[in-house]
Amino acid sequence: MSITAFIPVRGGSKSIPLKNIQSFCGKPLVYWNIAALQDCKNVDEIIVAADSEAIKKTVQNFCFDKVKIYNRSAENATDTASTESVMLEYINQAKLNPDAIFMLVQATSPLTQTSHFEEALDMYLQGKYDSILTCVRNYRFFWNEDGSSKNYDFNNRPRRQDFKGEWMENGAFYINTVGNILKTQNRLSGKIGIYEMPEYTAFELDEPDDWFVMEHLMRKHNLKKKTVSESNIRLVLTDVDGVLTDGGMYYTETGNEMKKFNTRDGMAFELLRQAGIKTGIITSENTKIVENRAKKLKADYLIQGKHEGGKLAAAQAICLQEGIALDSVAYIGDDINCFELLSAAGLPACPIDAMQPIKEIANIRILSKKGGEGVFREFVAYILGL
Repeated sequence: MSITAFIPVRGGSKSIPLKNIQSFCGKPLVYWNIAALQDCKNVDEIIVAADSEAIKKTVQNFCFDKVKIYNRSAENATDTASTESVMLEYINQAKLNPDAIFMLVQATSPLTQTSHFEEALDMYLQGKYDSILTCVRNYRFFWNEDGSSKNYDFNNRPRRQDFKGEWMENGAFYINTVGNILKTQNRLSGKIGIYEMPEYTAFELDEPDDWFVMEHLMRKHNLKKKTVSESNIRLVLTDVDGVLTDGGMYYTETGNEMKKFNTRDGMAFELLRQAGIKTGIITSENTKIVENRAKKLKADYLIQGKHEGGKLAAAQAICLQEGIALDSVAYIGDDINCFELLSAAGLPACPIDAMQPIKEIANIRILSKKGGEGVFREFVAYILGL
């Protein structure tokens, strides 16, 4: 039985323009659900239904193999169009099997983790329910307009630990079959089951203030420093000018060129070596200065000068020699000649003063230091969780 995850996004948000690709904890908002679904063992494909070229390009740059882009119609991407309308549009266009499982996922709920998807799907596959929605327990006391209490006796106010609370739909995701959706024209139908999610997932991103609250929750509950084994980084590559140096060109009175390196970056190479991670330097220039610096840093690889196919091809050659994929490569660069490699690397990063097109690469980590100020050391500390 195939399982399709469906994420509808559009570019016409009024409160936060293009919010689905605005940076949320360092990555485009839509990235978080896609990444969680990519790691979900039960999900066969992830359909991102988008009307914006900027969103489509951003999603494509994630390079997740389960992801497919669906060009949703303008008619079903307006402020007044329902989510059901674009779901049905896609189901009819794709001619999905009625028995297939269809999971509607909301990009505005980035706190959803892989474990939540998997547990809810396992629950659904038991066959007890026709459809499932996600809820959290709400322990608030509610009142009616006429002044009467709605869900508790105010004369006998319960303690929180004795109050069962109420189920509140958090909008994270919904599970149903294609056949049920076509029959009822609705994401939910038949006997409905509730998958309980943690209380902190009650929020949805809608207004700018929500952003700050949910980023805090994301960092507290979802984002943890990864160990080397968890991040799977086996090779760290770096550019020279603008990363290991400040990008300046220094000349003596006799015309000799000089470069200024930061000693803290030297310690970063040593830390990677101790962690068993290979290192390399890739630069378009060809100088004795960089050769000497690479020797002192004990870099495993040094590729200088123009390389056929650019820096990406140079990195691929190293990967071939190491027997690894680009997913296992961390790379830091700052200018447009680094663009292709940064877009392909498993963990891309850039200094705070990198060129703007580099900062706009999907998934890139923009560091706090400038080139030549120890930014490579900062990047390595992030990789190693120091």
